[in-house]
Amino acid sequence: MTDTSNPDHTLPSHFIRHMIDHDLASGKHDGRVQTRFPPEPNGFLHIGHAKSICLNFGLAEQYQGACNMRFDDTNPEKESQEFIDAIKADVNWLGFKWHGEVRYTSAYFQQLFDFALQLIRNGKAYVCSLTPEQAREYRGSLTEPGRNSPYRERSFEENLELFLRMQKGEFADGEHSLRAKIDMSSPNINMRDPIIYRIRNVEHHQTGDYWKVYPMYDYAHCISDALEHITHSLCTLEFEDHRPLYDWILNNLTLDSLKNACLELGNLPDDINYVLPEQTEFARLNINYNVMSKRKLKELVELGLVNGWDDPRMPTLSGLRRRGFTPASIRRFCDIIGMSRSESIVDVGMLEHCIREDLDEHSARAMCVLRPLKVTLINFTDEQAQTLSLPRHPKRDIGNRQIQFGPTLYIDETDFEQTPPPGYKRLSPGDEVRLRGAYVIKCEDVIRDQNGKVIELLCSLDPATLGQNPQGRKVKGVIHWVPAEGALRAEVRIYDRLFNNANPDDKALGDFKNSLNPDSLQVLTDCLVEPSLASAAAEESFQFEREGYFCVDRFDSRPDALVFNRTVSLRDSWTKTNG
Repeated sequence: MTDTSNPDHTLPSHFIRHMIDHDLASGKHDGRVQTRFPPEPNGFLHIGHAKSICLNFGLAEQYQGACNMRFDDTNPEKESQEFIDAIKADVNWLGFKWHGEVRYTSAYFQQLFDFALQLIRNGKAYVCSLTPEQAREYRGSLTEPGRNSPYRERSFEENLELFLRMQKGEFADGEHSLRAKIDMSSPNINMRDPIIYRIRNVEHHQTGDYWKVYPMYDYAHCISDALEHITHSLCTLEFEDHRPLYDWILNNLTLDSLKNACLELGNLPDDINYVLPEQTEFARLNINYNVMSKRKLKELVELGLVNGWDDPRMPTLSGLRRRGFTPASIRRFCDIIGMSRSESIVDVGMLEHCIREDLDEHSARAMCVLRPLKVTLINFTDEQAQTLSLPRHPKRDIGNRQIQFGPTLYIDETDFEQTPPPGYKRLSPGDEVRLRGAYVIKCEDVIRDQNGKVIELLCSLDPATLGQNPQGRKVKGVIHWVPAEGALRAEVRIYDRLFNNANPDDKALGDFKNSLNPDSLQVLTDCLVEPSLASAAAEESFQFEREGYFCVDRFDSRPDALVFNRTVSLRDSWTKTNG
């Protein structure tokens, strides 16, 4: 279904677009669409974040609006510049541009602090001296209401004094906190006097050691949206129960103070009405055979169970990029899965289908022998020595690659069977097969080492079979090969799914790490590729004929030591079951 309100009729329709269309038609935001992408810089982005990126930046593009890039950097103990740099690189790689300069919640720390003082003065916030353990006890449960803190009725003067002393660094972490005064009996636990500031005597990567108190996400997020005059604050469904707190905080600050702060920051033109932002939730992305928890991904990294955040087995955008996924394939995937308010699990085959579809159209073809087996052509003559010109793509005119054909070549050892099973269509003693783009050959003899392993095949070629098969000439199959002359040695990394269980988070399985696939990575070090790949660039993708789609590793590959990562196999199970 496409939305007829869209002039080119190509954009997917969903409830958020309908909401924006309604807002624009009513003039609610003076015709503006202002979104934001607010990641916390405590890890690398994963494929789940791509859904939010494509939504927020995509809507801004579609409606000629703007999307801010704002780092929610309110927890300095877990954040770093490394994560900030990686997140910016991922958003740029996906092809999106943020509005203006990169923004940080920490840039609003003074305004956030001032608004906290306003809540204290208005009797809407108080300093609580319960320990974290006591605070959890007083909070109650889903079935029992909470109890008021014994510090809830402190005077305005005492609350103000204590909060200012908290900022001066006079207290230890956890000794006091600032809490919103709402309702300890609320059925929504998020509204039971939530903490909005806590003491953290740590250095911040943006503000240094000036601040001793740091705002909580629920407090900082809504005010930051208001300061940036965001029109549509879009977040995942897990924050639905937080929306009443989002609204409570904004509605308990004076509208003029928010508007004036927005004006001072240069985010509100004089001729535009100031309207508070509203939060809207959508279902997060869950993919089978993966975990979408940044905490769990971090655990895999820190325990050395993967080779960093950009390990090609990881569902991080950096990992997918290194594996050979393209921005177009990920954006296409986000379009296909759509936008709804119902939680569901997406088949990973859908993501694999998107990259196959993209690479099938755009990647050049090449030949790679993963497990080389030597073939000597016993009747080869000088007349057969020639340079073959093979197309780089079967359907697109992107040129040819040149391969020297000589008396010695290599095939994959899996393409030979001493005793072939029924229906076998590759090479076996006395049988024929066609070499891709070259001659029909016949296996005449087999050479083994002292242990009985096949190490060489002696074959004859039919000189009349170069090119298309002559009429009436039949062979059982076609196999790929590389010439001995000019072949390049390469390391090939065969990646499979990181987990061997569709739901690694299933509590019945115990710890999610119990579902790790021990065969998720196979490294082949003696592979041979055709000479045309000598000039392959970092991240360039190829279809290795009959093997799958591979890309040049962006970090480890060098001209004198090629490294290829398998992006995905050739077989597309998702379209077979869903097409």
